Amino acid sequence: MTAAQADLARARSEFLQIEAPRVEDGAAIWRIARDSKVLDLNSSYSYLLWCRDFAATSVVARDSPGGEPIAFITGYVRPERPETLVVWQVAVDHAHRGRGLAGTLLDALTEQVAAHQGVRSIETTITPDNTASDRLFTSYAERRGASLEREVLFDGGLFPEGTHLPEVLYRISPIAS
Repeated sequence: MTAAQADLARARSEFLQIEAPRVEDGAAIWRIARDSKVLDLNSSYSYLLWCRDFAATSVVARDSPGGEPIAFITGYVRPERPETLVVWQVAVDHAHRGRGLAGTLLDALTEQVAAHQGVRSIETTITPDNTASDRLFTSYAERRGASLEREVLFDGGLFPEGTHLPEVLYRISPIAS
Protein backbone atom coordinates (compact mmCIF):
# COMPACT_ATOMS: atom_id res chain seq x y z
CA MET A 1 0.00 0.00 0.00
CA THR A 2 1.38 3.41 -0.96
CA ALA A 3 1.44 6.35 1.42
CA ALA A 4 -1.41 7.99 -0.54
CA GLN A 5 -3.53 4.83 -0.30
CA ALA A 6 -2.81 4.60 3.43
CA ASP A 7 -3.94 8.22 3.89
CA LEU A 8 -7.16 7.47 2.00
CA ALA A 9 -7.88 4.36 4.07
CA ARG A 10 -7.23 6.28 7.30
CA ALA A 11 -9.45 9.17 6.15
CA ARG A 12 -12.29 6.78 5.34
CA SER A 13 -12.13 5.28 8.81
CA GLU A 14 -11.85 8.66 10.60
CA PHE A 15 -14.76 10.44 8.98
CA LEU A 16 -18.12 8.97 9.74
CA GLN A 17 -20.24 10.52 7.04
CA ILE A 18 -19.72 11.39 3.38
CA GLU A 19 -22.95 12.38 1.69
CA ALA A 20 -24.71 14.79 -0.63
CA PRO A 21 -24.99 18.31 0.78
CA ARG A 22 -28.28 19.69 2.08
CA VAL A 23 -29.44 23.28 1.69
CA GLU A 24 -28.72 23.75 5.39
CA ASP A 25 -25.03 23.06 4.63
CA GLY A 26 -24.69 26.08 2.35
CA ALA A 27 -23.48 28.49 5.03
CA ALA A 28 -20.85 26.06 6.35
CA ILE A 29 -19.62 25.33 2.84
CA TRP A 30 -19.36 29.07 2.15
CA ARG A 31 -17.31 29.51 5.36
CA ILE A 32 -14.95 26.66 4.47
CA ALA A 33 -14.44 28.17 1.00
CA ARG A 34 -13.87 31.64 2.48
CA ASP A 35 -11.43 30.37 5.09
CA SER A 36 -9.44 28.39 2.52
CA LYS A 37 -7.97 31.71 1.30
CA VAL A 38 -7.30 29.92 -2.01
CA LEU A 39 -10.68 29.48 -3.67
CA ASP A 40 -12.53 32.15 -5.57
CA LEU A 41 -15.32 32.87 -3.10
CA ASN A 42 -18.81 32.86 -4.55
CA SER A 43 -21.78 34.55 -2.89
CA SER A 44 -23.33 32.77 0.09
CA TYR A 45 -26.51 32.56 -1.96
CA SER A 46 -24.74 30.57 -4.67
CA TYR A 47 -23.66 27.93 -2.14
CA LEU A 48 -27.27 27.54 -1.00
CA LEU A 49 -28.34 27.09 -4.62
CA TRP A 50 -25.50 24.65 -5.22
CA CYS A 51 -26.65 22.51 -2.29
CA ARG A 52 -30.16 22.51 -3.71
CA ASP A 53 -29.56 22.14 -7.45
CA PHE A 54 -26.29 20.20 -7.66
CA ALA A 55 -26.43 17.99 -4.56
CA ALA A 56 -26.31 14.82 -6.69
CA THR A 57 -22.92 15.85 -8.08
CA SER A 58 -21.44 17.24 -4.85
CA VAL A 59 -20.41 15.79 -1.48
CA VAL A 60 -19.69 16.91 2.06
CA ALA A 61 -17.80 15.17 4.86
CA ARG A 62 -18.97 15.34 8.45
CA ASP A 63 -16.94 14.26 11.48
CA SER A 64 -20.09 13.05 13.23
CA PRO A 65 -23.55 11.99 12.09
CA GLY A 66 -25.59 15.10 11.46
CA GLY A 67 -22.62 17.35 12.24
CA GLU A 68 -21.49 20.40 10.32
CA PRO A 69 -19.55 19.84 7.09
CA ILE A 70 -15.77 19.78 7.53
CA ALA A 71 -15.00 19.46 3.81
CA PHE A 72 -16.80 19.58 0.49
CA ILE A 73 -16.56 19.09 -3.24
CA THR A 74 -18.97 20.83 -5.58
CA GLY A 75 -19.44 19.64 -9.12
CA TYR A 76 -21.84 19.45 -12.02
CA VAL A 77 -22.33 17.40 -15.16
CA ARG A 78 -21.47 19.35 -18.30
CA PRO A 79 -24.64 19.89 -20.34
CA GLU A 80 -22.79 19.45 -23.65
CA ARG A 81 -20.87 16.42 -22.37
CA PRO A 82 -23.10 14.43 -20.00
CA GLU A 83 -20.34 11.84 -19.46
CA THR A 84 -18.13 14.55 -17.87
CA LEU A 85 -18.22 15.75 -14.27
CA VAL A 86 -16.79 19.22 -13.74
CA VAL A 87 -15.32 19.55 -10.26
CA TRP A 88 -15.92 23.17 -9.31
CA GLN A 89 -14.45 23.53 -5.82
CA VAL A 90 -12.68 21.31 -3.29
CA ALA A 91 -12.03 22.52 0.24
CA VAL A 92 -11.20 21.02 3.61
CA ASP A 93 -11.56 22.90 6.88
CA HIS A 94 -8.14 23.91 8.15
CA ALA A 95 -8.35 21.70 11.27
CA HIS A 96 -8.90 18.59 9.11
CA ARG A 97 -6.23 19.06 6.42
CA GLY A 98 -3.36 16.70 5.77
CA ARG A 99 -5.26 13.46 6.35
CA GLY A 100 -6.30 12.54 2.81
CA LEU A 101 -9.86 13.77 3.16
CA ALA A 102 -9.93 15.60 -0.20
CA GLY A 103 -8.84 12.42 -2.00
CA THR A 104 -11.40 10.38 -0.12
CA LEU A 105 -14.15 12.81 -1.10
CA LEU A 106 -13.02 12.86 -4.74
CA ASP A 107 -13.04 9.05 -4.87
CA ALA A 108 -16.48 8.88 -3.24
CA LEU A 109 -17.96 11.52 -5.53
CA THR A 110 -16.63 10.05 -8.76
CA GLU A 111 -17.66 6.52 -7.81
CA GLN A 112 -21.17 7.84 -7.11
CA VAL A 113 -21.58 9.80 -10.35
CA ALA A 114 -20.02 7.02 -12.42
CA ALA A 115 -22.48 4.50 -11.00
CA HIS A 116 -25.62 6.66 -11.04
CA GLN A 117 -25.09 9.09 -13.91
CA GLY A 118 -22.74 7.30 -16.29
CA VAL A 119 -19.93 9.82 -15.88
CA ARG A 120 -16.65 8.55 -17.35
CA SER A 121 -14.34 11.56 -17.07
CA ILE A 122 -13.73 14.59 -14.91
CA GLU A 123 -12.59 18.10 -15.64
CA THR A 124 -11.41 20.79 -13.27
CA THR A 125 -9.40 23.96 -13.52
CA ILE A 126 -6.42 24.79 -11.36
CA THR A 127 -4.25 27.88 -11.23
CA PRO A 128 -0.50 27.24 -11.59
CA ASP A 129 0.19 28.27 -7.98
CA ASN A 130 -2.27 25.77 -6.45
CA THR A 131 0.08 22.87 -5.75
CA ALA A 132 -2.33 21.13 -3.36
CA SER A 133 -5.00 20.80 -6.07
CA ASP A 134 -2.41 19.75 -8.63
CA ARG A 135 -1.26 16.97 -6.28
CA LEU A 136 -4.85 15.94 -5.52
CA PHE A 137 -5.87 15.49 -9.16
CA THR A 138 -2.52 14.09 -10.31
CA SER A 139 -2.58 11.42 -7.59
CA TYR A 140 -6.25 10.71 -8.35
CA ALA A 141 -5.38 10.01 -12.00
CA GLU A 142 -2.44 7.82 -10.93
CA ARG A 143 -4.61 5.80 -8.51
CA ARG A 144 -7.12 5.21 -11.30
CA GLY A 145 -4.55 4.47 -13.98
CA ALA A 146 -6.24 7.25 -15.97
CA SER A 147 -4.82 9.69 -18.44
CA LEU A 148 -4.39 13.31 -17.37
CA GLU A 149 -4.29 16.08 -19.94
CA ARG A 150 -3.61 19.74 -19.12
CA GLU A 151 -4.15 22.88 -21.19
CA VAL A 152 -4.90 26.53 -20.44
CA LEU A 153 -8.66 27.01 -20.53
CA PHE A 154 -8.88 30.66 -19.49
CA ASP A 155 -5.92 33.00 -19.80
CA GLY A 156 -5.51 35.34 -16.84
CA GLY A 157 -6.21 38.35 -19.05
CA LEU A 158 -9.82 37.25 -19.50
CA PHE A 159 -10.64 37.97 -15.84
CA PRO A 160 -11.85 41.50 -15.06
CA GLU A 161 -9.63 42.09 -12.03
CA GLY A 162 -6.49 41.84 -14.17
CA THR A 163 -4.49 39.88 -11.57
CA HIS A 164 -6.00 36.41 -11.97
CA LEU A 165 -3.65 33.61 -12.94
CA PRO A 166 -4.58 31.38 -15.87
CA GLU A 167 -7.00 28.54 -15.18
CA VAL A 168 -5.48 25.30 -16.44
CA LEU A 169 -7.99 22.64 -17.48
CA TYR A 170 -7.26 19.13 -16.18
CA ARG A 171 -9.04 16.30 -18.03
CA ILE A 172 -8.93 12.86 -16.42
CA SER A 173 -10.34 9.73 -18.02
CA PRO A 174 -11.46 7.10 -17.62
CA ILE A 175 -12.48 7.46 -14.00
CA ALA A 176 -13.65 3.89 -13.47
CA SER A 177 -11.44 2.27 -10.84
